[in-house]
Amino acid sequence: MELQTERLILRPWLESDAESLYEYAKDPRVGPMAGWPPHTSVENSLGIIRNVLAVDENYAVCLKEDNRAIGSIGLMVGKASNLDLPETEGEIGYWIGVPFWGKGLIPEAARALLRHGFEDLKLTKIWAGYFDGNVRSRWVQDKCGFRYHHTRKDVLWRLTGDIRTLHVTCLTRDDWEKNVSVQDRE
Repeated sequence: MELQTERLILRPWLESDAESLYEYAKDPRVGPMAGWPPHTSVENSLGIIRNVLAVDENYAVCLKEDNRAIGSIGLMVGKASNLDLPETEGEIGYWIGVPFWGKGLIPEAARALLRHGFEDLKLTKIWAGYFDGNVRSRWVQDKCGFRYHHTRKDVLWRLTGDIRTLHVTCLTRDDWEKNVSVQDRE
């Protein structure tokens, strides 16, 4: 499946995206804040495409102008999430390469994925999380209408092997529908 926004194409990851993925995922400002280690080579990125990213409801974030992967966004539904959710709920996760920070691209991608999750997948709630200090991720969640739900302290994060504080936010279908109708009126 492919989703489109004004500036973006959200499409499945391809093995041919390995070089682009490595270019942005090797930067230590990206992965550790999102909960994964920086990529170490194009081959490492290819393995991550094959074993992590090439799953249902996970998308390469690409600019329409060149369809090149510059980030990732996905919905993990039910047990696929990090939050032990029922099958009627999902968790959104995302990141984008440093050269594209501050351009509003991830909120744009997130809005498309939220619409897909609530309208097509019929989810009742979509959850998100951000680690202490990840103000960019918190900003995206605020901008998309997520509300603070709870904080989990002293979480052992398996991908990085460190202890973290995770702030969890939530957006219900009802609140999303209210937000969408307000945006349509503006």
